[in-house]
Amino acid sequence: MISCGARLAPFDIKELRDLMEYDELELDTLGDQKTALFVILSDTDSTFNFVAALMYSQLFNLLCDKADDFYGGRLPVHVRLILDEFANIGQIPNFDKLIATIRSREISASIILQSQSQLKAIYKDAAEIISDNCDCTLFLSGRGKNAKEIAEVLGKETIDSYNQSENRGAQTSHGLNYQKLGKELMSQDEIATMDGGKCILQVRGVRPFFSEKYDITRHPRYQYLSDADKKNTFDVEATCRPCAGKSGA
Repeated sequence: MISCGARLAPFDIKELRDLMEYDELELDTLGDQKTALFVILSDTDSTFNFVAALMYSQLFNLLCDKADDFYGGRLPVHVRLILDEFANIGQIPNFDKLIATIRSREISASIILQSQSQLKAIYKDAAEIISDNCDCTLFLSGRGKNAKEIAEVLGKETIDSYNQSENRGAQTSHGLNYQKLGKELMSQDEIATMDGGKCILQVRGVRPFFSEKYDITRHPRYQYLSDADKKNTFDVEATCRPCAGKSGA
């Protein structure tokens, strides 16, 4: 009972109870038409992270059921989840199983982490299962274990080695030794000191790519971001204020 009370303690906050009282998100409709849903969490306070984890768990289950029951197993509109700062969400129940089954329903997830160790800290042994079910891995930068793991995954390349020798005595002789050796495609040190404008992309079934990072300013819709023009900044308070006034009336 003490453990249960501790887990339910956040619901002593009236604002949280009000938030959870009604269904206003209509999560099951995300695969019916083009929709954008932004879930913003505090990066310093993890008190309410469990709410987001519950929401994502419900979202996956609802969309999978919707795809199976109404659309013959595939949603008409692809649903892509861009899970930035994935470690801050908390543990999503059965995520290691969901990540393996959602793709057939036209659902995909981009898991974005600061370090691979974050995934292991939250999902323990299931972290490897989650990683193995990701067809693409994009490495932007990192050191330590991250660089070591990437170096191991990249594998080795074959190089030609020539050794020349010379013996000087009564008669001078020369020798040339040739052999093929295996060398890391990129060493741990090379990965750790990789140029900030470079990245490594691994796609299942093909050799990895060492590429330039995408320049977001070249995107055709960059002009609509607040980074391009501060007039595009979305003001949440200004948007919600008229709604609050109507409800008060």
